[in-house]
Amino acid sequence: MIPAGRSPVGPYHVLVRSDPVDLVDDLTSDPGYRGQLVHLERLPARPARTVSLPEDLPPLLRSRLEARGIGELWTHQAAALALTRDGTHTVVATGTASGKSLCYLLPVFEALLERSRRATALYFAPTKALAQDQLRTVRSFALAGVKAATYDGDTPTGERARIRRTANLVLTNPDMLHQAILPNHERWAPFIGRLAYVVVDEAHTLRGVFGAHVAVVLRRLRRLARRYGADPTFVLASATLGNPAELAGRLVGLPVEAVTGDGSPRGPLSFALWEPPLLDETSAQRRSSLIESADWLAAGVEGGVRTLCFTRSRRAAELVATYARRRVVEVDRSLF
Repeated sequence: MIPAGRSPVGPYHVLVRSDPVDLVDDLTSDPGYRGQLVHLERLPARPARTVSLPEDLPPLLRSRLEARGIGELWTHQAAALALTRDGTHTVVATGTASGKSLCYLLPVFEALLERSRRATALYFAPTKALAQDQLRTVRSFALAGVKAATYDGDTPTGERARIRRTANLVLTNPDMLHQAILPNHERWAPFIGRLAYVVVDEAHTLRGVFGAHVAVVLRRLRRLARRYGADPTFVLASATLGNPAELAGRLVGLPVEAVTGDGSPRGPLSFALWEPPLLDETSAQRRSSLIESADWLAAGVEGGVRTLCFTRSRRAAELVATYARRRVVEVDRSLF
């Protein structure tokens, strides 16, 4: 995050610049600068790389895409579609806003629209909110053959049996898969037995102890799918990683091919790595990263720059917002 504008960041006062990188130059030339800038890099703009929509897409799906202004696919979307069509377990690890959703929705829609196949698909994400968001996306395509529903802790008891009977695309989360679906696999047998695709979204978050638990749950799902006669293809979506195929393979217990060549367009980017300054060299104590982030967030607000700040927890987000609000009010109450 490199905001631009005249604002105090820690002990500094920065001058409005047309290029956000000039803001960093101002900070690093200030007499109070203590080597916080670890790295600064500029990335040039990247043009889109596209291919035509496959000729054999279902006509209804093609019409829905074209109605959205999608007449071509980015190259990584086309690559993912080709792999999943062939039954290759695939992980898509491309940048934010690179259209990863289409990488798994296109093969899923194709399978569900093929009436003779009577296929089903399972989508799960780390949070209920993300599953609900994907449900809205799925329904926005208005595909009559796709009967999607979320199945989570908020699903009314009376709705659960209906979803088992009628849905062919179920969106859920790892906890619900573990605690409600798999233990009752006999009730889910018709759905599991026709399972064509399993989509794992935000796969990069499935790490550590939580990731190990999810890996075991996925192996249990695979075992039950085989019992009921299904052999689903896994499609994973992840943020950019150095080893996406290795991560995905460990999660699902199968060889996975990675799609990493991002074909989506992107404007020029500049990014800086900023380390909070040392407060005590003996103890190596540094200034709070939350306070440092709040200072940068305030700088963006004061400079009129649309700025986002990401934290690891809701509590941290609340603290950053509080600190940033106080600093903005001190400088210019009209900005609050």
